Amino acid sequence: HVWVAGQGPFLDGKLHYNGRLGESLTIDDGRACARIVGLNVLAQVKAACGGDLDKVVRCVKLNGFVNSTPDFTQHPEVINGCSELMIEVFGEAGRHARVAVGAPILPMGTSVEIDGLFEIA
Repeated sequence: HVWVAGQGPFLDGKLHYNGRLGESLTIDDGRACARIVGLNVLAQVKAACGGDLDKVVRCVKLNGFVNSTPDFTQHPEVINGCSELMIEVFGEAGRHARVAVGAPILPMGTSVEIDGLFEIA
């Protein structure tokens, strides 16, 4: 198994989508952010597999944290941005158990953080 620690929405070394869902960011922003985070999760898995994602048997579980206002309730829809990416990449093996919860603040003011567990051959 490979455990991937919490990843944020970094592209080219720059943090994207700072802010809170339900305040300065829309659900579409959150989904796009979660997809970027998913790409970073996959990059960590690929590195752990010696550059070969074909070694991934399945995505077991993702834990998604959404920086949101107290009245925001659409955390699962935001984390779908990452979950859908896993299914695009791994097909049925990308279907996984998942947590999608709100948080009052995340490191560096980011809007989404995701960690994961992957089964490796």
